[in-house]
Amino acid sequence: MTQYSIDDLLYLMARLRDPESGCPWDLTQDYASIAPSTLEEAYEVVDAIEKQDFVHLKEELGDLLFQVIFYSQLGKEEDRFEFAGVVSDLVAKLIRRHPHVFPDGTLHSRVENRHTLSTDVKARWEAIKQQERAEKGANGILADVPLNLPSLSRAAKLQKRAASVGFDWDDIYGPIAKVREELMEVEAELDSGDMVALEEELGDLLFAVVNIARYQKIDPEQALRRANQKFEQRFHFIEIHSPTPLTETSIHEMNRLWDEAKKR
Repeated sequence: MTQYSIDDLLYLMARLRDPESGCPWDLTQDYASIAPSTLEEAYEVVDAIEKQDFVHLKEELGDLLFQVIFYSQLGKEEDRFEFAGVVSDLVAKLIRRHPHVFPDGTLHSRVENRHTLSTDVKARWEAIKQQERAEKGANGILADVPLNLPSLSRAAKLQKRAASVGFDWDDIYGPIAKVREELMEVEAELDSGDMVALEEELGDLLFAVVNIARYQKIDPEQALRRANQKFEQRFHFIEIHSPTPLTETSIHEMNRLWDEAKKR
């Protein structure tokens, strides 16, 4: 089997976008039109990792890489940037963010005696990132947290960024108490019948739950994905073991099967 290289992939992408002989679909694409595919491919990479499906992980990583190549081709056509520049800027940024590995700020420099603590590394990392944000003109600690992140992930990132400057709970019991407080406010709005206020309080409750996950260094997005998978598996168990179609199955019987699924 032929072993292709990154240069072959760049050549292939250019061919796909060739105005004379390229692919009609690829020729109509732009940054915005392929952005949804980028998100989808990233999720498929995560899905393969969580399933420990390493055979397909290789394929999914290739699909994700193709997204980077596609954007780079668009940038090249518009004289904005090229793939080589993407790689170069990335290497430079990673060298700059890891002075405990590259002490002279060069790719081949090395630390002779390693005594750096992980807490020092984290503090230095945050300081460097804050400097980078300032250089980009980001106005405020939270200014450059991407709006298009999944809401759970964005909540965790907002909280983590605020905590990096000391705006955080003293211990885990603070977030837990906040969840209880927000749940009481949700219950109060259920009685009021004000759906706008209820939506706001539900949002506050979800944000508070994310704080518990963030405080315990648990990815809330991953936690909810796993809960979704667990629900799917248990509900499927109900479907295949129900003696009648689910529309005709009593809630008592479905609950019994649900409990059986939990035991398994």
